[in-house]
Amino acid sequence: MSDDALVIFTPSGKRGRFALGTPVLTAARQLGVDLDSVCGGRGICSKCQITPGYGEFPKHGVTVDEDALSEWNAVEDRYKRIRGLPPGRRLGCQAKVLGDVVIDVPPESQVHKQVIRKSATERHIEMDPATHAVYVEVQEPDMHEPSGDFERLKQALAQQWQVDDVVADLSLLRRLQPVLRKGDWKATVVLHKGNHDRATRVLDVFPGFHEAPLLGLAVDLGSTTIAAHLCDLADGKVLASAGLMNPQIRFGEDLMSRVSYAMMNPGGDVEMTRAVREAINSLAATIAKDAGHDASAIYELVLVCNPVMHHLFLGIDPVELGQAPFALALNESLSLDARDLDLGNLNRSARVYVLPCIAGHVGADCAAVALSEEPQKSKDMVLIVDVGTNAEILLGNETRVLACSSPTGPAFEGAQISSGQRAAPGAIERVEIDPVTKEPRFRVIGSDLWSDEPGFAAATASTGITGICGSGIIEAVAEMRLAGLLDARGLIGGPEQTGTARCEPHGRTFGYLLHDSSAEGGPRISVLQGDIRAIQLAKSALYAGARLLMDEMNIDTVDRVTLAGAFGAHISPKHAMVLGMIPDVPLEKVTSAGNAAGTGARIALCNVAARNQIEATVHDIHKVETAIEPRFQEHFVNANAIPHAVDPFPNLHGIVTLPEVSFNPKNSGDDGGRRRRRG
Repeated sequence: MSDDALVIFTPSGKRGRFALGTPVLTAARQLGVDLDSVCGGRGICSKCQITPGYGEFPKHGVTVDEDALSEWNAVEDRYKRIRGLPPGRRLGCQAKVLGDVVIDVPPESQVHKQVIRKSATERHIEMDPATHAVYVEVQEPDMHEPSGDFERLKQALAQQWQVDDVVADLSLLRRLQPVLRKGDWKATVVLHKGNHDRATRVLDVFPGFHEAPLLGLAVDLGSTTIAAHLCDLADGKVLASAGLMNPQIRFGEDLMSRVSYAMMNPGGDVEMTRAVREAINSLAATIAKDAGHDASAIYELVLVCNPVMHHLFLGIDPVELGQAPFALALNESLSLDARDLDLGNLNRSARVYVLPCIAGHVGADCAAVALSEEPQKSKDMVLIVDVGTNAEILLGNETRVLACSSPTGPAFEGAQISSGQRAAPGAIERVEIDPVTKEPRFRVIGSDLWSDEPGFAAATASTGITGICGSGIIEAVAEMRLAGLLDARGLIGGPEQTGTARCEPHGRTFGYLLHDSSAEGGPRISVLQGDIRAIQLAKSALYAGARLLMDEMNIDTVDRVTLAGAFGAHISPKHAMVLGMIPDVPLEKVTSAGNAAGTGARIALCNVAARNQIEATVHDIHKVETAIEPRFQEHFVNANAIPHAVDPFPNLHGIVTLPEVSFNPKNSGDDGGRRRRRG
């Protein structure tokens, strides 16, 4: 029996082997995992809460037994009894490692809280929501003309607002009579009629004239993050935006890992469904509180997501999405009761609308992007790229629109990167490297100053410099290529080849030292050869997907590129093109659409006619399946080069000069990126 065990932390992806009996908090600190604790591990502060995962984890190559951690102890028992612990949680200072284990660090246990970058984009939306309120005066009961209170309410709605075919559930009927009498037969009625509803539903009723706002929630359920926008359904104004990490990350960082988890662990899909519903339910309460309201004022939720998230949110086993022909259980839109989805923090009668999916692996989030950006109305050929753990790509104009998905993985989110982390205060987000001196300068989240500007140290003293997030690693790799530290095959040169001691040996390869704060007890942040490879794989999948759509359209160039999502808002077009993430176009033709999926969700929330529009549009979008297209692999291999092995990129070469350097594989211990080596 081994005297140590493998400990894997999510969402950071950091891992290491530790002696049996090591407290989880100790393992986290030694690996630089962002796990909070202020009481010195005495079980008092409870900030080090963690969630262990059990069962098969194909992504990580481990099986976690039920006894992988030490048994629940008296300290944890006391804390749960007095202050409470969520189900499945442990205290990291008390739980000890007894076997291979996967540990999730929830957002509230992270020192550097995630910055959710999917903020709401300003957008004019014509208001025609499915949910609205009306004021009515109801005829009092009359013994000579007997009728029920609800029947007379329906008569009032028909006569005063021309609303016919009204229905209500039993919980509403139970409250109706006292409300009408309290309001002296005057009431404010909350009505809902979705685009497929034959009847109008009464969601709520208040005595007299009630002015409290009706709220709606637009949710973009991503593989890595869940972003939500709380909207006033009277005018569409975004009252608050918030987000959190998708807790399903502990079951697998990418979609196929989660499908595999469901396949290999009976009930695994149920676990993931419960986790994501609890997260959305909690997010609803948090965002409402931030806006000064109660979540019970949320009467409608519109959700967009990729197909795997779609199935898991609805409680549908995603196993069929993990194998050809990648069949969806359904691709049509859905209108459901929130209570049937365990969203109890919303109003008790709240409704949930889920946008339609386009096809297997091209989901409701892509449909929302299409609703927001309307490629089918474009005169010129537009490529719309929504980058996340799974990239979804649209290409087309008013003649034809194509779509595909491409498995980019979590590298763009800062995962699978040696010094990578999620976007949080202290994370490096912008990078520049002087091509002459090879010296870097950078900016971190939480400060507008560059690292070589006066006041930077003081401005970052509270957060420190903790790692590098997705936008930072993308810019770092592009800048290394521009500075001649990285050749076209993705090989990092050694100190003699590059002329800088910042290129340090790491096993049989080299890494570039971006920042060293080890003298102050901080981390050494480097870009290693393995990090370059992770970015190459991600950007190659992205570019290959776009190129495949261009082949299908029989074109070699596009007129413009729209970058959607958090990626689009925080990566410069120049760096994206240097890497070869997107096709070559004039830089002024590369624009950001912000969180287009979230914008599409808001449009559907605020305009019921838009739901009909997108439901019709998705039937006209042709899906190209990257998994079975033989040309995808060819495009993928060519896209491994930085920026590309074959495509010329004339617009890029017109504005930057890429050094013609080549670092000998014999010296670097690599072979140009075609095989993966350790190091």
